[in-house]
Amino acid sequence: MLLTEETIRRLPKVELHVHLDTSVRVQTVRKLGEEQGIELPDDLEQALIAPPICANLADYLTRVETALQVLQTTAALERVAYELVQDMAAENVIYAEIRYAPQLCIRRGLSMQQVIDAVAAGLQAARTDLGIRTGQIICCLRHDPSALSHEVAQYAIQNWAPDKVVGLDLAADEAEFGGFPHRTAFRLARGIGMPRTVHAGEAAGAESIREAIEVLGAQRLGHGVHLEEDPSLFGPVRARHITLEMCPTSNVQTRAVNSLAQHPIDRYLKLNLPVTVNTDGRTTSNTTLTQEYGKLVRQFGWGLAEIQRTVLNAASSAFIREEDRQELCRIILDRWPHP
Repeated sequence: MLLTEETIRRLPKVELHVHLDTSVRVQTVRKLGEEQGIELPDDLEQALIAPPICANLADYLTRVETALQVLQTTAALERVAYELVQDMAAENVIYAEIRYAPQLCIRRGLSMQQVIDAVAAGLQAARTDLGIRTGQIICCLRHDPSALSHEVAQYAIQNWAPDKVVGLDLAADEAEFGGFPHRTAFRLARGIGMPRTVHAGEAAGAESIREAIEVLGAQRLGHGVHLEEDPSLFGPVRARHITLEMCPTSNVQTRAVNSLAQHPIDRYLKLNLPVTVNTDGRTTSNTTLTQEYGKLVRQFGWGLAEIQRTVLNAASSAFIREEDRQELCRIILDRWPHP
């Protein structure tokens, strides 16, 4: 018997790959626009939510611009960070790492430090009220100059602390922009032991994954869909436990895969690769973690065992201290239903 959505919703879950600016509630964007005197599109849902199939990743990413217009104040950033954790709490996410690029929120005078502090304030308030632990992942952007990525990495390092900034990422359109120019930023993080994840193997092929691992020192891969194009990478990914932050709905929307049926997530799990399940953009992809798992249950026949493996993979790959990862795994096992 297939698991019901309610059963999946009640399961303890961990999310490692969710973007703040693509996970803002539609009604919140509307309210912030009114408060800030910003004229927004009449059809906000169409502006913020991507269609089931986009032209490509770049097309999918255009949906972030409308939300970014209202994410230029500390109050707005605090609010959307808090609300995102509220949404996660509603489906029993017990730990999450939330990523964003602070350099995109400084158009109206904020500094990157103020942006990071505002998001931290929202997340801390949510932890106080809801009991859900979170961390920030700061994103460098592939199309930015290398000097800006170096500056972003410095801000990430300055704010590296439990429950604040927990890692560094490289995001944006990998089909058009390689990762090599950002190697100094990632070398800076790697030099002090700061955790690193890189969007790779989504819009580009396995060569992007190799670059992420060998040049940027990625410990996790955002998406990693095209890993199977180069099976020689299976060994290092498995041996180093380089976790795949997979986002099934988003991967179909951006044409990383042609359909959910063709998504490699089930094949990778059967190959004992460290697979995790994530939403990417809860608003842009119009999804929740519960819905992502529901699709995998219906498409591949996943049961409690497969879901548990991916949740434990996420917990054991979180950018937190080893003892905290072990405690997270214990909580999941204690709360997991017995078949």
